Amino acid sequence: MRMKSKEFMDKDVYAEDEKIGQVKEIGIDPENWKVTHLEVELTKDVAESVLGAKKGGVRNMLATSALEKGIARWTDRGLNIKVSKAQLHMYLKPVVET
Repeated sequence: MRMKSKEFMDKDVYAEDEKIGQVKEIGIDPENWKVTHLEVELTKDVAESVLGAKKGGVRNMLATSALEKGIARWTDRGLNIKVSKAQLHMYLKPVVET
């Protein structure tokens, strides 16, 4: 099964069935044409509890290692990753504006 990038945009992302945010961008390494991360706009609750941010709308890059086969699955409601909220910080890093 193949998906188009537009099918990912604005879809919900869940960690162990708890909504953590929405996909806003897909990051690609132009040298080897591989997807490197998904840029996710985190919910206010997740941004605060996982990152200590005091506002909503915080975007972070979700590493593709969180999307490996058996760890992530696509459902009708969006992307489900089998990562606990406590482990989520290991897969996130701030978006660097260029």
